[in-house]
Amino acid sequence: MLNRLFIYNVSVELQTRINELLNKSFPDAQEIIVKDISGGCGSMFEVYVASMDFQGMSKVKQHLTVSNILKNEIRDMHGIRIFTEVPPKSDL
Repeated sequence: MLNRLFIYNVSVELQTRINELLNKSFPDAQEIIVKDISGGCGSMFEVYVASMDFQGMSKVKQHLTVSNILKNEIRDMHGIRIFTEVPPKSDL
């Protein structure tokens, strides 16, 4: 049980770190979502970023941008799924 608690804490810490890095890199993002999709062990994450910073970038460039921001964290993961988009312009 202690082992599970340790793994859970590592997962939460990594998820928090990823979230902090993305929020720092995309301070005006409309939405940032980070989910542990590994079942709680922190080895696989899904990341979604909607930001105007991606405007004019190809999807590949958007994903490379996120990957470069998270390169140190990705090194210790089994995998990561990255979803990005340019949010629609508001009518305000």
